[in-house]
Order: sequence, then C-alpha cells, then structure tokens
Amino acid sequence: MLTERPVAGDGRAPVPRRPVRMITPAELDSWVLYDDDEVFVVNKPGDVVCHPSKAGPWSSLAGAVRAHLGLDAAHLVFRLDRETSGVVLFAKTPEVAGHLQRAVRTRKSGKTYLAILTGEFSEPATVDQPLGADEKSVIVAKTAVNPAGHAAVTHFTPLSRGGGFTLARVVTETGRKHQIRAHAQWLGRCLVGDKLYGPDERCFLDFIDGGWTAALAEKLLLPRQALHCAEIDLTKGGLDRVFSAPLPPDLRAFCETRGLAIPAGI
Repeated sequence: MLTERPVAGDGRAPVPRRPVRMITPAELDSWVLYDDDEVFVVNKPGDVVCHPSKAGPWSSLAGAVRAHLGLDAAHLVFRLDRETSGVVLFAKTPEVAGHLQRAVRTRKSGKTYLAILTGEFSEPATVDQPLGADEKSVIVAKTAVNPAGHAAVTHFTPLSRGGGFTLARVVTETGRKHQIRAHAQWLGRCLVGDKLYGPDERCFLDFIDGGWTAALAEKLLLPRQALHCAEIDLTKGGLDRVFSAPLPPDLRAFCETRGLAIPAGI
C-alpha cells in the first residue's frame, strides 16, 4: 500500500505506508506540557505522526488533540516529522492560529532542536544552502541541497562530543522540508538513526519492507532519527511563552552509553 506515487516515468520509488500507531487518551494526557484558552502544547514521542490519517482521530496527534479537546479543529502551528520528538503547538481558535502562523512567517518565533550527529566536531557550523527535491534519489520524498531549491539556513552548535558522536544544539532560520536532516547530511554529519539521510537511503526501503531488524540496528544504532525539538519561543510573536521539553529517555540513554556528556538543563 502506498501513500505517494513516483512521478510518471522518473523511475523513482514511491513512499509506502507505515503501520498505524494508535494513541491512547492516557498517553496524550501524559504528553501535555501546557493548556489554556488559546493553546495546547504537547511533548510528542518519536513514533507519532502529526497530521491526520484515514485510520481515525487517534491515529495522529492532530486527530487525538481534536478529540481530546472536543473541538471541530485543532490548528497545528508547528509540526514535526514522525520520528522527531519534542514540542508541538496547537492553537485552539482560528484567530490565535492566524496570529501564531504570521509570527512563524515573519520569523518572530524560534525553535531549538537537539540532535545527535555522527562524527565529532567542536566548532559551530552554519549551513546556508538551498534545499529542493533530491533528483538523484530513488525516494520521492527526499530533499537535498539543490541550487534550484529554496533558501535554507541551519546553525549547528556542538554541546559535547565523544565516542565518535556529537550532541548539538540546532537552530533553523527557515522551515524547509527535512531541513536539519538534509543539511546534516550535506555536512557529512548525519543524524544517528536516520533511515533516509543516514549512511544509506536503502535503509528506509528495508525498514518499510521488513521493519526494524538486527541489520538495520547495526547500521543505524537507533530505531529512529536522533532529533528532538527542545524549545519553542514565542516571546517575539506576541505570546509571552517559551515551551520546552527535555531530551527524551531514548536519546539520553544513547548519550550515556556513548560517553556523551549531557549539559545541565537538557
């Protein structure tokens, strides 16, 4: 079963559907970071999809939040990829959603990520490279540095390093598809566990075909990409709030087993 077909005649592989992960009401309650009359903020795990699917409201974060709040719509202001964990923000009304979305467009909001990257580096790195379709990939959905693409800027700041890996703070100036992952790959510092932008994109197809296997574990080390949205700052966007979520247990455990120091407050 497929969610997307390849462009006719281009020979690239479509993106197959993944097994549906259902959310329980108790789980959603445990993820809530903040809730008031305007916004609803959760700490999304790395195995939950944001956007609604055909499998019912509890098959996606947006659907589960809508059902939980009893609203006709839950306005997703910031989304995360399925395997990226961390802060996700919903607006409860169209007015608040419009206000926050304007803040995003005018760069009056900020997002900070934590990532575990392959290789050790000690100096900050900024990637200012346009992103567009990866025309060399067999995967339809893949993004890459492409001169014909859209402007994209990502800042990587190492926090600790060891065992062949680096824990970094990542800040984006733009919000392109898979931006951090594609820019990390361009740097030669892919995210640990990244099936699509890691050591071999065929890992993604192998995972779709056979699920998580010992062979994939040997290549990727983690069953999901090591990327976490640690903070959303709305103080410049008219909402006096900063929402944060600590490094999740799976990424924390990886750091500890690889000798990567975790700074206080993370």
